[in-house]
Amino acid sequence: MATKATKSMDARDLAVAAARLASNSNAEDILVLDLREVSPVTDYFVIATATSARQMRSIADDIEQRGKAGGHKAWHVAGRDAGGWIVMDFVDVVVHLFDGQHRRYYDLELIWGEAPRVDWQGGRNP
Repeated sequence: MATKATKSMDARDLAVAAARLASNSNAEDILVLDLREVSPVTDYFVIATATSARQMRSIADDIEQRGKAGGHKAWHVAGRDAGGWIVMDFVDVVVHLFDGQHRRYYDLELIWGEAPRVDWQGGRNP
C-alpha cells in the first residue's frame, strides 16, 4: 500500500504531466495548485485556458490517456460535450480546462489563492 508521501508524489507527477500536455497543445495561463495543506478534497488542481471547445476536448483526451497509462484512471469527467469548462477528477488531481469567459467567471485562483503554486515547467520529468 502506498504511503501518503508516495501517493502525493504520484499525484504531483500526474498534475505536472497534465500541465505539460496542456502546454504542448497551446493552452494558456496554466497553473498547478498544491491543495494538500488547504483542502481535504484533492491534492492538486490543474487549471488551464483553451481557445476553443475542440482544443479543450483534445487536451482532455490527452490527459485522460496519460493518466490511464500512469495508473490514474479518471474517476469522472464532466463538460466534455458542453463546451466552456471540462473538469476531470482523478481523485488526487482535479483538472479544470476552461474557455476564457468561464475561467474569469469561476476564478478558481481567487478561491484557492492561499494554495502554493507548483513549478510544472521545471524539475523532474513525469
